[in-house]
Amino acid sequence: MDLKEKLLSSFLVFENHVDIDTYVHDVRNDAIKIFEEKGFPTKKEEAWKYTSLNKILKEDYCMFPQQENTIEYRDIKKYFIHDIDTYKIVFIDGKYASHLSQTTHDGIDVCLMSSALSKPKYRILIENYFNKAATKDSLSSLNTAFSSEGAYIHIPKNKLVEKPIQILHFSTGNESATMLQPRNLIVVDENSHVQIIERHQSLNNNAILTNSVTEIFANKRAIVDYYKIQNDNLNASLIDNTFIKQKRESVASVHTFAFGGKLIRNNLNFFQEGERIDSILKGVTIIGEKQHVDHNTLVHHIEPNCESHQDYKGIFGENSTGVFNGKIIVEKEAQKTNAFQANNNILISDKATINTKPQLEIFADDVKCSHGCTIGQLDESAMFYMRSRGIPEKEAKALLMYAFSNNVLSSVKIPEMKQRITKIIANKLGVNIGFDL
Repeated sequence: MDLKEKLLSSFLVFENHVDIDTYVHDVRNDAIKIFEEKGFPTKKEEAWKYTSLNKILKEDYCMFPQQENTIEYRDIKKYFIHDIDTYKIVFIDGKYASHLSQTTHDGIDVCLMSSALSKPKYRILIENYFNKAATKDSLSSLNTAFSSEGAYIHIPKNKLVEKPIQILHFSTGNESATMLQPRNLIVVDENSHVQIIERHQSLNNNAILTNSVTEIFANKRAIVDYYKIQNDNLNASLIDNTFIKQKRESVASVHTFAFGGKLIRNNLNFFQEGERIDSILKGVTIIGEKQHVDHNTLVHHIEPNCESHQDYKGIFGENSTGVFNGKIIVEKEAQKTNAFQANNNILISDKATINTKPQLEIFADDVKCSHGCTIGQLDESAMFYMRSRGIPEKEAKALLMYAFSNNVLSSVKIPEMKQRITKIIANKLGVNIGFDL
């Protein structure tokens, strides 16, 4: 039985354990039909031309791992941003870990998708927002079909959330191979501001495949800062599908730091539904060995007087592969759009590969749009200058690569988060600072 057949069979088991009287029941059934029809994406599809899922789909994944809740805070402390006080939503093998979490209903809702999907008090919001941003592609539909647990965050209007929110998904590896499908729903009402940090982390070297979907709704004048830390083990693969709908005068930014994992695919989609919207997409990728990281972005400009800024940096060593496929669509009505996209890459190995494809589709005539990509190696003249000043070769290379990625890091708004990422980057670049992650 291949993985698709196993998933279709598993859905029948899953369906018998969820509430069939809820609004979501019909949504799930429609979604599994889409996945059954489309199956897993292949390299024949233009959006997946440079990323093959064949190797990771051959594992015999356990769909519903049995939870042995023996994980304590001391076992996973190093994966938290623990320098500051935060709300925490922690999942172990897809199940909520209350003893590791700190949620709240005090003025804001930081709680569980399972509660939101099943309790009557959330019904109106679920019907208005759940699965309203996610597209009907095969992998998002697969996640929708199995949606049951994840983070549910609702920030009412005029709220400045004083503490960042951490969403952490841990996999124990108790099974030889595990597939997880977390679902997050984040609704930020008008004039509110929230900062969110997300991480997926394996705790051993068994195979993990995570197919995640996050829907974010930034209403009028809302501000959403979202940070993704992807620094997993070499047998962990992540397909991250994020969909963001923005209303008038909202600002949404997503920073993606991809440092580890067997295969990472980030599908990041912004839909601008109002004027004077700002969408910010930034990322740093530093990988080696046979790792593969693919960023697939879309910014859809629908209304006039909006902006978008994309800036992705990649450093690729050994036999690693990078992919960047960034699309900007500017509709005819979206006059006065200012859209910027850049993808810059450094290959530090002759065997590393980068495939980059920036795209613009512009139907308006009064816009400022630019895109571009670069692929190169370290600046030899800069290296010579630093070596001539007595800086050893290893440190000189590290400093140049750090400077290359620093303009993305400089826009991180949480100081402790910036410090953590700085240390991870230093470690990835081979500078010994005594920090284990």
